[in-house]
Amino acid sequence: MPHLQSTNVRRDPPPVEIDTSRLPGHIAIIMDGNGRWARRRGLPRIAGHRQGALAVRRVVEACGELGIPALTLYTFSAENWRRPKDEVDSLMFLIENVIRREIRELNDRGARIRIIGRPQDLPESLREELRRDIELTSHNDKLLLNLAINYGGRTEILDAARALAEQARSGTLAPEDITEELFRKQLYAPDLPDPDLLIRTGGDMRVSNFLLWQIAYSEIWVTETYWPDFGRDEILQAIAAFQERERRYGALANR
Repeated sequence: MPHLQSTNVRRDPPPVEIDTSRLPGHIAIIMDGNGRWARRRGLPRIAGHRQGALAVRRVVEACGELGIPALTLYTFSAENWRRPKDEVDSLMFLIENVIRREIRELNDRGARIRIIGRPQDLPESLREELRRDIELTSHNDKLLLNLAINYGGRTEILDAARALAEQARSGTLAPEDITEELFRKQLYAPDLPDPDLLIRTGGDMRVSNFLLWQIAYSEIWVTETYWPDFGRDEILQAIAAFQERERRYGALANR
């Protein structure tokens, strides 16, 4: 089972030292707490989402500067459609405008944008913006930035199973030939390494249907800090905690 660790919010986090030779290759983040951040300040929920967009910038910058190869952000879940329509519409508008505003800097920083999920269900203007951004950044190689939009872990597994079932029905695949490797090839981003480190902000101890197949052996780090307050200091704390772990992948401990 993944190892869970919760942290307390620090007003002035102490300096954190990390070993830059042992960085996680892929960090995935469940960006939670925007609504609670706003509620505590007597603001509408969308204000928390807007502030959360600034946290995205800080984290992308930090990961780029540290040399983290891949970052996946849980941007909009398949379950988020159940929220009030005005909030969903505001989120779609915000995602589109934030990425349009930030894409030039992301491109200059060498970030490559990729979407995982079911983009066909997104508003047309957002789909078109994402298409342009993916094309613009397709040759970059400093940071692979995966945006999980209209994403659900169970849906991803279901889509993969359906794809294999179609191959079996057509006679091009025998059920006994289905392996983990073959199943992985049907996932939304089959070439993406599994996350070494899964971060959740906002304090809740659950994975919320995020990357269910991929996080089988991810180290999990949970902080009480709401996403709008998250930044470089918290990323360093998470990496420092990750580097203290002994990753065994189900094997016996070396002690």
